[in-house]
Amino acid sequence: MSYVLQRVAQAAVVLVLAYALSYALLAALPGDAVLARFGSPELGLTPEQLADIRAAYGADRPLLVRFAESARAFLGGDLGYSVQSGAAVSTLIASALPSTLVLAALGLLVAVLLAVAIAFTATHGRGRWLRRLFRDLPPLFVSLPVFWIGILLIQVFSFRLGWIPVIGAGPVESLVLPVLTIAVPIAAPLAQVLMRSIDDVGQMPFIAVVRARGASTPWLLWHDVSRNAVLPTLTMAGLLFGELVGGAVVTEAVFGRAGIGQLTAQAVANRDTPVLLAVVVLSTVAYVLVNLVVDLLYPVLDARLRRGALR
Repeated sequence: MSYVLQRVAQAAVVLVLAYALSYALLAALPGDAVLARFGSPELGLTPEQLADIRAAYGADRPLLVRFAESARAFLGGDLGYSVQSGAAVSTLIASALPSTLVLAALGLLVAVLLAVAIAFTATHGRGRWLRRLFRDLPPLFVSLPVFWIGILLIQVFSFRLGWIPVIGAGPVESLVLPVLTIAVPIAAPLAQVLMRSIDDVGQMPFIAVVRARGASTPWLLWHDVSRNAVLPTLTMAGLLFGELVGGAVVTEAVFGRAGIGQLTAQAVANRDTPVLLAVVVLSTVAYVLVNLVVDLLYPVLDARLRRGALR
């Protein structure tokens, strides 16, 4: 129980610090969302009218007062209102989040499957040339930018081959290329860590003992090696969640998908700080929760850590 409480306390501290730092950085940006929205000369607003609008949005109050009120509102579930559209930020996020969650979840699933296939083929594939080829794939995938992968997939599968239309695609078809785009760069580090773990576990004495008892290579790989090699890969998967969120933002921009990525791009262009703050905090909460789940799974998967936690 103390182990769980310690991890939860650490996650809470990270969330508080992330919120404070995000608020401070957004407040330090030149100008503000009110001036970006209403300060255009085409609107013809007088300085007095702009001052009244700033007062209505609370932009003229001291920074610490605004921070305290914003933090209190966030704790109560009030994310504020978009300066650009006037809609509630919670409504905007609620409408954009499902699309991004589907994309991120499928991207992570495909990335894990791709990483497992690459790692197992690179370590136990038939033929030395095949193993060497698959060992060279992760460094190649890591070097590819997300936006470049998306553009390349569109050029090949949409324009050249015509398999997946860019416009008018169905719900399933519209997910194929974005999921592949977000999965490739995430699968690369996962495969690298899994390959190294498989190599290290395969040299341990208990593997030689199990093999001497007549166990086949597939049995060793699935029942002994993979179980002990999964912990570093699980850690890497938790750390890569931030890249998954960032990749989803870029991927949605490349493919024109309505989601958190498009909402973030519009908020950046319009300096809509309430929306940006909510997106940053939401991403931080998701990242912290994923890593908290990974930390809590460690004692479940490793009996040595479970006994240490009990002690």
